[in-house]
Amino acid sequence: MTFKTCCKRSLAVCLLGLASATMFAETASAQPLCVVDDKQREVCMAHPATRIAALSPGATELIYAAGAGDKVVAVVSFSDYPPEAKQVTSVGSHTRLDLERVLSLKPDLVLAWGTGNPSEQIATLERVGMTVYYVEPHNFEDIVDNIKDMARLSGTENIGYKAADDFIAGIHALATRYQNASPVSTFYQVWDEPLMSMNRDHYISKVVTLCGGVNVFADSPRLIPRLNQEAVLIKNPEAILAGGMGERNAKWLEKWRAFPELLATQWDNLFFIPPSLIQRPTPRLLDGARILCEKLDIARQHRRERTL
Repeated sequence: MTFKTCCKRSLAVCLLGLASATMFAETASAQPLCVVDDKQREVCMAHPATRIAALSPGATELIYAAGAGDKVVAVVSFSDYPPEAKQVTSVGSHTRLDLERVLSLKPDLVLAWGTGNPSEQIATLERVGMTVYYVEPHNFEDIVDNIKDMARLSGTENIGYKAADDFIAGIHALATRYQNASPVSTFYQVWDEPLMSMNRDHYISKVVTLCGGVNVFADSPRLIPRLNQEAVLIKNPEAILAGGMGERNAKWLEKWRAFPELLATQWDNLFFIPPSLIQRPTPRLLDGARILCEKLDIARQHRRERTL
């Protein structure tokens, strides 16, 4: 209600209207900020977070994408993206936190990795009254929800919502482009010793499917199955993809060259993907997906060349 409008009414009515509007605004602003995390727990804050602890490299990327990077006061080792995150205080590794250091930084929001952080240490943080949001995305939509939830809890919706929408729009564009692509049987190597892959429930498997690949270990009962080389030889994938140790280290793929009977080796379909782009469920997964799709296109081209 404006002063000009007030002049057209009685002063009493005007003042009553202004008072009501003020009370409504105060009530609205007093409403808690509530979201549901990846453990299906309602997480509420009375006010937007101002001091945030991100306890995995993925959580660090997500909170920066949400527009709240300037509020991050604690990270863990290997939190190297964006570059500014390397300047934030480290509180140990994701598998062993320095709780005393965490407590000294007084975060009002803790972003915990559900299956990566020690459960007893996170429980300790909750017992002392810290607000904990569990991050455990399994698909593209979960990544979107994480970014938007973090933006809401941090009061940065204008930035975070756009980042989330841009990410999912890119994923949808890839889905449209590759919806009729010819299938490529694919083995994605998550780790070397022990040899690991993933089943269909893992977000990397969903990237493989997005690009027209067929995950040869999709039916494994475990999210991250441990394998031996014989299991891969039996599956005989047309393409093998791996991240490796480091952004430019393709050493893991070299071992497969010792098996010329493998279709992927015969057709030169051993592909490296920078691990930070594909093995972290963050907006950069879109970049990793584009690379993976390009690699499977190369495999299709090799198939056509061999069958002409």
